[in-house]
Amino acid sequence: LLALSLVAGATVFSALESPGEAEARARWGATLRNFSAAHGVAEPELRAFLRHYEAALAAGVRADALRPRWDFPGAFYFVGTVVSTIGFGMTTPATVGGKAFLIAYGLFGCAGTILFFNLFLERIISLLAFIMRACRERQLRRSGLLPATFRRGSALSEADCLAGWKPSVYHVLLILGLFAVLLSCCASAMYTSVEGWDYMDSLYFCFVTFSTIGFGDLVSSQHAAYRNQGLYRLGNFLFILLGVCCIYSLFNVISILIKQVLNWMLRKLSCRCCTANGYPRSVCVNTRQNGFSGGVGALGIMNNRLAETSASR
Repeated sequence: LLALSLVAGATVFSALESPGEAEARARWGATLRNFSAAHGVAEPELRAFLRHYEAALAAGVRADALRPRWDFPGAFYFVGTVVSTIGFGMTTPATVGGKAFLIAYGLFGCAGTILFFNLFLERIISLLAFIMRACRERQLRRSGLLPATFRRGSALSEADCLAGWKPSVYHVLLILGLFAVLLSCCASAMYTSVEGWDYMDSLYFCFVTFSTIGFGDLVSSQHAAYRNQGLYRLGNFLFILLGVCCIYSLFNVISILIKQVLNWMLRKLSCRCCTANGYPRSVCVNTRQNGFSGGVGALGIMNNRLAETSASR
């Protein structure tokens, strides 16, 4: 399925973007020929000059005035993109020492950030579970199914109290999805106002950044100066931090849904095989306890704290 999704995605993007690439190449070739003829510069010499300019771009030199890449704020922005695995690519180490240090720093920095993301996921799921459990208790009290004097830990039967209750993965998905949309819309409004991007480009930047794809075609906070610069850079940092954590949590919830679909497909396939071979249905039910029903890391957190994720379902 993953291979099929890669093939489908490549087909769609190739159909959408390939004509524009061909047109851009044709326009660029015509521009080079016209410039060469107008200024009397041989085309090979012009291309050699452009290669030098591309090397300068890779080193962080721009024709327009941009912020320094390797002062402390610029370096802090860089290490943030490293440990979060965003990796925009607009700033890269050029020295041997910088590249060697990046390998060691990234090894432990990325591992620590993944731990932070998992802890954030656990805490946000715990918070949502607490809120949704309180709402569930209030609903049961209103319907008369739960005594008004109920307290956690009281000696009520499991049918009457909420022992073992977990929030639905679908409700958590809805809440995280709405929060991600709200966060992206607010961040996009800020980037549209400050960076001068149109709103669609700002939304695109938010998803590429929050999901840690990090193409680097649009990068925030790169100009030398902004109006209310300190406030903007603080807002930029907070939006990216919250956005990455939120999208990471959302991706893990979506992965649970994908896992459920795959388990359902495997159960259906197993049941058909059992029926075709004359085995009783109980054998088919026992096949649900397989190596794909558990989870470690983020999947383990989701399995322990959300409903509809246990192997018995």
